[in-house]
Amino acid sequence: MARLRETTPQASETASVSSTSTSPERAVYDDTDFFTTQRNDSQSSLGVASLRDMTMSPSHDLEHNIPPVSRLPSELLIACFAKLSASVDLRNCMLVSKTWSSNAVDLLWHRPLCTTWPKLQNVANSVQEATSYYPYRSLVKRLNLSNLSDEINDGTVQPFMHCKRIERLTLTGCKALTDHGVTTVVAGSNNLLALDITGLDAVTDHALKAVAGNCPRLQGLNITHCSKVTDESLTAVARSCRHLKRLKLNDCRLITDESVTAVARYCPSMLEIDLHDCRQITDESITLLISKGRSLRELRVAHCSLITDNAFLELPRHLAFDSLRILDLTACFQVHDEAVEKIIETAPRLRNLVLAKCKDITDRSVNAITRLGKNLHYIHLGHCAQITDAAVIQLVKMCNRIRYIDLACCHRLTDASVKQLATLPKLRRIGLVRCQSITDRSILCLAKIGMETPGKPMGIHALLDRCPKLTHLSLTGVQAFFLREDLTAFCREAPPEFTDHQRTMFCVFSGVGVNKLRDYLNSDDPASIYQTEGTMYDDREAEDGEADQQVTGMMNATGLGVDDDDMNDDEEAGDGSQYGVEGDA
Repeated sequence: MARLRETTPQASETASVSSTSTSPERAVYDDTDFFTTQRNDSQSSLGVASLRDMTMSPSHDLEHNIPPVSRLPSELLIACFAKLSASVDLRNCMLVSKTWSSNAVDLLWHRPLCTTWPKLQNVANSVQEATSYYPYRSLVKRLNLSNLSDEINDGTVQPFMHCKRIERLTLTGCKALTDHGVTTVVAGSNNLLALDITGLDAVTDHALKAVAGNCPRLQGLNITHCSKVTDESLTAVARSCRHLKRLKLNDCRLITDESVTAVARYCPSMLEIDLHDCRQITDESITLLISKGRSLRELRVAHCSLITDNAFLELPRHLAFDSLRILDLTACFQVHDEAVEKIIETAPRLRNLVLAKCKDITDRSVNAITRLGKNLHYIHLGHCAQITDAAVIQLVKMCNRIRYIDLACCHRLTDASVKQLATLPKLRRIGLVRCQSITDRSILCLAKIGMETPGKPMGIHALLDRCPKLTHLSLTGVQAFFLREDLTAFCREAPPEFTDHQRTMFCVFSGVGVNKLRDYLNSDDPASIYQTEGTMYDDREAEDGEADQQVTGMMNATGLGVDDDDMNDDEEAGDGSQYGVEGDA
């Protein structure tokens, strides 16, 4: 028995020593918490083998007097704190004890809230203190100043020059920032992974050269509307930041093939690139970008009017680009059926395809698209006026997983197409703006009503009754609605850029407005809703440019409610989802 009394404490001491020597040092909090990837040694960290040891050792008596919640392993504490969504709750946890404070501080300062000016001042003052209890400047990983974009200038960001471990920096819309402010923040930021300076039209090549020289690990760059950026700095970024995966160059009209070609050659891991309205881009860079980007998932070249069929016809014949999921060719007027056929052949797993305003597209292209089968979820064929019912019917039969489809201004379509579209089991959004040949029969099919019956709700009224999840309804140009003040009372306001004529015909119901319209129609005489025979205004009432502007404005509306199982698909829709849900009769 004496030997047992001697060996038991030794075992306890051994366990305690092993805990302090082998437990991994608590890593700095990152997007992926370390406790989800390493072993949990919570048993050894308690350092107690039995009740006998606790009663024999005075030090164990002291430890026993500490509340159990304060003796939880760091892994468990951080796991619990990570479930708290409010920063005030994390702050209260820091006030409980030193143990709680040391484990909660990383989470609280990982992404400090800078939503108001006083909060921003508090954060700025804290990161400037070199002798503070915690090294706050080293804890900041994500910094978002976009909520105070109108108040941010070069002086405002000066304190954050001390934060050298920032991984994500968002300065969207901070138009008062210049090259000096951006350069100050990124200087020495070797850990920076993502930078968003959307709308900083004062930023020039000088700032991007600073990014290229200080941020070798950069993976995401958004310089949308930075109109002064040229090929010189973007080429430098491509050469230095070879881990780039996401690049948005929307409306950077000084960008040419030179910089896009550099991205294709030096950034092989590219996943998403957006060249919207980069009007100097030609076939050469697009062909190289697709050929080199074997991991490319999203390519958006909307309004790049110099792109022709050759951008796709010149792709290597022996290669298939199975990773490509989203392709946006909006307003690429020189793209024809031959290019669409080649696209489908080389990218057989496309999920979102936007061919809006590719006016030379015919049924031949739609028949090629049918080969995508169940992979196709989103298709935009707005303003492709040569498409007929036959092609749409075949598309629905072959691609029965379509969630979103826009056929705006396809004036050759009739009720036959809409009746077929009504059979899609996963349909969430449909655009029929200015499809003037469709009638109430189409709307009744969408509402899953077999035929129009006297005394039953008609057209839109039936659609509202039978589709309780409907959250957006555009009836612009439908005279039975936009001419009635009692109905337009539930409409949302027209966009400020609309003309007086467009405002007169604007009739869009969203969110609560849809519910109010439904309740109002159900409380009134259904037959009185349709007081005119017109459904859509005539094309001749507006010039082509004005009509396009109106349709574009309508496309920016919000869509139907989406089920949980569709959330991932909606996120992949990206910019394509800007095209609104239209339910015009």
